[in-house]
Amino acid sequence: MNNDADIITSLEELEAFLIAVEDGGFSLTNISGIALATSNKDGRRFVAVLDDQHKLLMSRWVTEDVFQTGQDLVRRGPKRKNH
Repeated sequence: MNNDADIITSLEELEAFLIAVEDGGFSLTNISGIALATSNKDGRRFVAVLDDQHKLLMSRWVTEDVFQTGQDLVRRGPKRKNH
């Protein structure tokens, strides 16, 4: 998992992360989905970027509050501002 300093602590940060993933900001390929999940090892919450085989491509820790309140944002995707 990523550095604890990179923990997502607000819905605004989660939305920015989702937009960056969608826009190719992390140079990931074969992205099939994004999900909020719980680590089996220690129960910590994270946002996961998955490929079409459901393998983890990238992740970021999230706070419990972001996990609870960000589920619709992850499910429906970020609202894009008109350019």
